[in-house]
Amino acid sequence: MTHAPVWHPSPNFGDRRGGVLPDLVVIHYTAMHSAEAALQRLCDPAAEVSAHYLIGRDGTCWQMVAEPARAWHAGAGAWGDVTDVNSRSIGIELDNRGDGPFAAAMIDALEGLLGGILDRWAIAPDRVIGHACMAPGRKMDPGPRFDWRRLARAGLAVWPTGGTDPTPGRARDPAALLAAFTADALRFGYPSAAPDVLLRVVRDRFRPWAHGAHGALDAQDVAIMADLARRFPVDRPDPTA
Repeated sequence: MTHAPVWHPSPNFGDRRGGVLPDLVVIHYTAMHSAEAALQRLCDPAAEVSAHYLIGRDGTCWQMVAEPARAWHAGAGAWGDVTDVNSRSIGIELDNRGDGPFAAAMIDALEGLLGGILDRWAIAPDRVIGHACMAPGRKMDPGPRFDWRRLARAGLAVWPTGGTDPTPGRARDPAALLAAFTADALRFGYPSAAPDVLLRVVRDRFRPWAHGAHGALDAQDVAIMADLARRFPVDRPDPTA
């Protein structure tokens, strides 16, 4: 059972630039020792940071910024052609230090919250991303302990279904693998980044049980990225336009 968020307003917000509406959700972890400490910081005008929501380990959810407003949670980064991510997104902070599992009650609350957000703003599941996705190398959250597969099963994110290596006959050629992987990562939405940084971010999300941050790019990495890019190209035209 999920409960309505507790309203705890932050002064750290503004108008969405250009009158845009949110069409992304960015998930973060707080990297702090408690939800209360994170709440204090996200509502401190001197800190100049905020998010729309914060979810504690026991499932308590606080709302700090109204969804139509622009919270200050994303910073520099991009997703596809979106470079002002704050203006185009809703930010959710999870009470997690980044070195342990995410509490079950927290993820239950996140699923309830996310379902409402996606419905209210007609946001597609492939537009639910992590902070690391839009700022690889600068941020790591929500990290490899976050269960993206569970969100995908609930229709609240996406997950690869497998796929065929797009470089048949060249699987032993590292240059061919890297070119295919990088092109498809950009097509899916990731911004440009050093190959090792991009590989770590992709594996943290889609192969956390395999290599983690280690090991050379392989055909499975390439197949995963090809599948996601084919099914969810980030800047595909709106079919209703």
